[in-house]
Amino acid sequence: MSQYFQIGERVLWNPATGVAQVFLRAAESLATLTGLPPGLGPMQADECEIDLEVFSTFVDTLIDRYARSNHVILRSLMEGFTATAIVLVDRGGGQLPALESSNDPSITALVELSRRHHVAMVT
Repeated sequence: MSQYFQIGERVLWNPATGVAQVFLRAAESLATLTGLPPGLGPMQADECEIDLEVFSTFVDTLIDRYARSNHVILRSLMEGFTATAIVLVDRGGGQLPALESSNDPSITALVELSRRHHVAMVT
């Protein structure tokens, strides 16, 4: 089985159920770190509606927090989710100013990881 992350009828990602569950739980966990809602609706009938504006703000805040952190473990825990989320924002047509305003080499590496995720994230 698989799950659908979408905006309206537009499917942005269709991962396996287990992957989708881990992604949603990671979003919940990282929401406690940012104090912001993640913008991901509940999984209903194998579909998760993304509020692109809220999700983009959440992801942009994660990128900024990642760039400002010097905690190796925190950054490592954030990387996979954030790289995947960058792909979803991009596919949805959202904006991530934190990516554009940073010259941090670690952000460059995060963007490269998101490119690899993009290839792996079949829709």
